[in-house]
Amino acid sequence: MAAASRSGPPAGEVEAVAAAWMLEFACCCLCRRFGDGCAAEFQRWSDVAHALINGLSKIPTHQKKAVYLCQLLIRIAKGKKLECHFENDKRISPLESALSFWTLLEREEVELEKLHKDIHQLIQIQIVAVYMENGYFKEASEVLERLFTDSESDKPLRMKLATVIKSKDPYVPLLQSFSYNVLISKIKSYIELFMKENETNFLLQAATKQVESQGLGATALQSTTVNADENDKENLEAKQRPRSGGKLRGRTVLQSLNSLQNMEKHGNALASIRKRQRWTYKEDLKLKSGVKEFGVGNWAKILVYGDFNNRTSVMLKDRWRTLCKIQQG
Repeated sequence: MAAASRSGPPAGEVEAVAAAWMLEFACCCLCRRFGDGCAAEFQRWSDVAHALINGLSKIPTHQKKAVYLCQLLIRIAKGKKLECHFENDKRISPLESALSFWTLLEREEVELEKLHKDIHQLIQIQIVAVYMENGYFKEASEVLERLFTDSESDKPLRMKLATVIKSKDPYVPLLQSFSYNVLISKIKSYIELFMKENETNFLLQAATKQVESQGLGATALQSTTVNADENDKENLEAKQRPRSGGKLRGRTVLQSLNSLQNMEKHGNALASIRKRQRWTYKEDLKLKSGVKEFGVGNWAKILVYGDFNNRTSVMLKDRWRTLCKIQQG
């Protein structure tokens, strides 16, 4: 028994290797979900990656890139949500936190200098833009001081952003040209390069071989068997169900009436909420942006574009009329 226990490697080393495989696999899955825009799956893999990273006593050199990338993507995904905090300092927004991890990633590789610089500047610009979109112009000025050093290379962008903040207009050409969507697109380009480098991940390869060995035929046969069993079960339940047609119809009518009453109550409540709900500064900005994008009168398109909360196209039209009157004085 003693000889058998000595023959295997230490359990700690085995666990460390397995954890490394799992972290690399989680990072690949996180990248893929970020790329395809599946929010629910991205959140699921964010939780997995976060748990694995927290389990590390120290970050092995060969895993630094994967850890930094996971942390970056998790923060970029929450970039527009200023209420989310990843740092003890509550002044630090998700994008400002993301910038620190992007800086660490830049140090890990030197061959992507142009892409690195583009993404770095996009994050800096969007940190300011998100504050401005929410009407936090004081915070936008403060973050500008934290973002830029006194180096000459940073001076042109810093001066441009300072001018933008003074204008208090989050829809100036600079912020539109270097938008959040452009940032996401650049991050996706970086992810594609990362995924090509990590095609040899052990768990991915093992899972691929397993799926290929099972073949499509086995999966199709299993699916057919399950569907047949479910159909048989439904038919059996239908035969065993008592035939009380009159009572059943009466019960169905009552249920329908109750359902209609509930819908009516819900509709009235929703209408009441809509009437009471004040327009926020952020909603006004979304409305102005939508009018710029689609033109006056296309309220249905603007409603979808702006993702307004409990608003209707008629309410958008009325609010636009009010804004125009305010502007005319």
